[in-house]
Amino acid sequence: MTRRFWALLAACITSAFCALSLGGRLYYFLAALFALLIVYSVISCLWARRSISCRLYFPSHKVHRGEALEVQFMMQHRCLLPLSCIRCIYRYQDETHDFEFACAPLTEYEISHTLETAHVGAFAVTLEHVIIQDLFCLFNVKKRIPNQQATYLVLPNPYPIDKPEVLPGDDGSAALGRTQEDYNAPEDTRAYLPGDAMKRIHWKLSSRRRELVVRRFEMPAPPDTLLLMDPSVPQAEKPQDIPFLRDALCETAVAVAKLQMEDGSPIRMPLHGQSATEFVSDQAEGLNQLKEMLAARSFSETEDFAHILRLELRRMRRTGAVVILTTRLNAGIVEGITSIRRMGPSARVYLCTRTPEDAELIPYISRLQHHLVEVCYVTPA
Repeated sequence: MTRRFWALLAACITSAFCALSLGGRLYYFLAALFALLIVYSVISCLWARRSISCRLYFPSHKVHRGEALEVQFMMQHRCLLPLSCIRCIYRYQDETHDFEFACAPLTEYEISHTLETAHVGAFAVTLEHVIIQDLFCLFNVKKRIPNQQATYLVLPNPYPIDKPEVLPGDDGSAALGRTQEDYNAPEDTRAYLPGDAMKRIHWKLSSRRRELVVRRFEMPAPPDTLLLMDPSVPQAEKPQDIPFLRDALCETAVAVAKLQMEDGSPIRMPLHGQSATEFVSDQAEGLNQLKEMLAARSFSETEDFAHILRLELRRMRRTGAVVILTTRLNAGIVEGITSIRRMGPSARVYLCTRTPEDAELIPYISRLQHHLVEVCYVTPA
């Protein structure tokens, strides 16, 4: 009920009192007119409230960070009495938004709104309720809209970085040499060529064929690049910096993966937490899948990143380079990284922080550099 309703109700009561006191027809007419306006407003609002239907949807459920996202609202009601307007209230990223539209009966209206996508993640738009206003603006009737929520993904944007280095001897050539020395792992045979090592000759088959035959060995696959990302809440001095740090983590991970997969190098990225999964690919077509997996992560896990680094030590025999992405450094994390480095693969750390000059970080960074671990700072936008 609005102020207009209370003013009209007071006028109606005053007119009825004057009509009963003075017996004037004009007062009876005014009292009846005011009462009819109130009845009309009540009927139109209740009719529209009962018959209105609303829904929302996204033409595209995935956009890259910074791109415009369109959300479509569909509205229809079957009230034949004219209304003033209908106001829709929806929630987006913990903020309430609203818009008004004039809706004729029995006509479906489609309204498009453009939303900003400032941060990486999975977000929802919820249509909470509608407010129906009668023609004379006497009532504002609210109706909740259940089960009208749509979720979309904001994908990270990769940026140019330097390619992680694989240490000499870990590029696959050493593994090939070991395979050629292994007499139990031949793949096929071929005719002898001048310059072939004598120890590769298949003597039994050569004597049977009466010509020299040498063993051919399977070419080993190139070593993996392992990406390890801290799944816990990013460490930040101010809470409002957390989404920016999350963006930096995801976009750096995608940048590394894109650079490796462009050369056909295999990427392996385990994602720890309650919904543990793993991304494995050596083709550039798999980059979109990685973007979606990172956007869907909540970064709210409580598992210690140092424990994750210790668990991943079992992969180091087949790993050529390890890239660690984190927003924090402590004794446990540094020990886990140095243990990885001692296992043989090269290691690079991307430290996402707004305070790279923090004095508490200097001893940890010095220790990492002492073990030939490359440390790169990433400052969120």
